[in-house]
Amino acid sequence: MQEIKFIAKYVKRHWLQYLLGIAALFAVDLVNTYIPQFTGNITDGLNAGTLDMAGVLSLVGKILLMGGLIAIGRFGWRFFLFGAARSIERDVRNDMFGHLEKMSMRYYNTHKTGDLMAHFTNDLMSVRMLVGMTVITTFDASVMLVLVLFKMITYVNAQLTLIAIIPLILIIFGDLFYGKAMHKRFLAKQEAFSELTDQVQEAVSGIRVIKAFVQERKELYAFAKTNLNNKDKNMAVVRLRALFMPILDLIIGASLLITLLLGGYLAINGTITVGQFIAFNSYIGMLVWPMMAVGECITSISQGMASLRRIFRIFCEKPEIVDGEKVQDVQEMKGEVEIKNLTFAYPDAEKVNVLKDISVHIPAGTSLAVMGRTGSGKTTLANLLLRLYDCEEGAILLDGMPIREIPLQVLRQNIAYVPQDNFLFSDTIENNIAFGVENMPLEQIEQAAKDACIHDNILDFPEGYQTVVGERGATISGGQKQRSSIARALLKDAPILILDDALSAVDTDTEEKILKNLKENRKGKTTILIAHRISTLQQADQILVL
Repeated sequence: MQEIKFIAKYVKRHWLQYLLGIAALFAVDLVNTYIPQFTGNITDGLNAGTLDMAGVLSLVGKILLMGGLIAIGRFGWRFFLFGAARSIERDVRNDMFGHLEKMSMRYYNTHKTGDLMAHFTNDLMSVRMLVGMTVITTFDASVMLVLVLFKMITYVNAQLTLIAIIPLILIIFGDLFYGKAMHKRFLAKQEAFSELTDQVQEAVSGIRVIKAFVQERKELYAFAKTNLNNKDKNMAVVRLRALFMPILDLIIGASLLITLLLGGYLAINGTITVGQFIAFNSYIGMLVWPMMAVGECITSISQGMASLRRIFRIFCEKPEIVDGEKVQDVQEMKGEVEIKNLTFAYPDAEKVNVLKDISVHIPAGTSLAVMGRTGSGKTTLANLLLRLYDCEEGAILLDGMPIREIPLQVLRQNIAYVPQDNFLFSDTIENNIAFGVENMPLEQIEQAAKDACIHDNILDFPEGYQTVVGERGATISGGQKQRSSIARALLKDAPILILDDALSAVDTDTEEKILKNLKENRKGKTTILIAHRISTLQQADQILVL
C-alpha cells in the first residue's frame, strides 16, 4: 500500500530508536516470564521442605533484581519508542505544512481551512499512535504471547496449556469483523470532526458579520447540529469498542475458569505441583494483556490507517504552478511588462472568460492604471502577473521573457503586491511591515511607514511599532490595515509594484499624499495601480480600461 510506503520512509529515519526500544521491550518481556517460575519454585521448595531461609532470600533477591531490570527496561522502551513516534509526528507535520505552502490557489479554493486544521491535529495524533503505541502493543503482545506459552508448556504442562488457550483462539475471528467496522466508523468520525472544526473557524472569523446581522441564534443552531453529528459519529466508535471489550473479557474469563478447574484437578492428583499451578495462574494472568492488546492493536491500526489515508491524500495533491523545464537563469528584473492577446478563464469556471484579448505594453519605469467594473478581471490580471494562476504560453512577458520561463521565486521576489483583501498577521506592526524582507533596520521600516502615511498613527498606538495587532489586523481600522500593507510593499522596493484597490479605505487627502510619495520613490520602477477612483488613476502614464 502506498500509505504504508509513505510512513515507512519516516520510520526508517529513526530506525536506531526503534531498534533500541524494541530491544528494551523484549528484555522486559523475557525477564517478566521468570518471575512466576521463581514464585512457583519458592512455593514448591517450602512445601517440600527443601528450601531454607537462605534459599528463599536468594530467590527473592533475584525477583527484586528482575524488578529493577524491568523498571530500567520500561523506561528505555518508553523513551526510545515514544520519542521516535513524536519525532515522526513532527517530521510529517513539517513536511505537510511545507507541501501546503507549495500548493496553488486552486487547491485552497476547494479545501476548507477547518478540514486542513483537522489533519494537523486529530489525524496526526492517530498516525503518531500508529507508529508509536501500535508498534509497542503489537510487538509486546506477540513476544509476550510466545514467551508465556513457551514457559507454560515447558515449565508446567503442555496439555493444560493447549486446553486453556482454546477460548482465546475465538478472539481471532472477532478481530476480522471488529477491524473493518472500526476503520469505517473512525473515518466517519474524523470527517465529522473536520466539519466541526471548519464551522468553528468560519464562525470565529466572521463573528463581526454574525453580530451585525443578528444571526447568533441561527449559527448556534447550525453549530449544535454539526456538533450532534460529531457526537453521534464518536459514539458509534465508542459503542463498537464497548461491545468488543466485554466479549474479550468473557473469553479471557472462560480461559481462567478452565485453568482453575483443570489445573486444580491436575494439582490434586499430582500431575503438576502446587507451585506450578500457582505459576500457571500467573502465566494465564500475563496472557490477559496480549489478548486485550489484540483489540487495542486493531483499534489503533484502524484509526491510524484511516487518518494516514487522509494525510496521504494531501501529499498526493501536486501544485499546478511550478517552475517549467524551460526556466531561465535570471536573478533580477528591470520591470518591463508586455501582455499579448491575453485570454483567461478560471479552471473551474466552465471556460467562462474573465479576460479576453487583452494587450498592453508597460515599459520599465512607467506606471499603468487599471480600471473597470466589478468583475471585469482587474484582480485576475494581478494574480496572473504573480503566477498565482497560469495563463496561455507567451501571453505575458516580463523583460521580454515569457513569464513561465522565470523562476517562481525570482518572479515573486521582484514584484511587491498589495492585495485587495489586506492581511496582517497577529504580530507587531514592525514585523508586519518587515514581513517581506529580512534584517531590515527600524529606520527603513519607519521610512516606509512614512511614505505610506501610517507612521503618525503607529506612534499613537500604545507600544508604537511594537504594538501587536489582532488576528488579521482586527484591532486596527481598515485604512490603517491598507496603509500598513502599502508600507510592507514599499519596504520590499521591488522593480514592479502592484496596488490592487489599495487606497479605497483612505480619505482623498491621504490618498493624494501616498500617490505623491509613490511618484517620488518609484522613479525608474514599474507601478501598476488598480482602482475605481479617477483621482487615483489620473497621474498614470497609461490607463487600461477593462
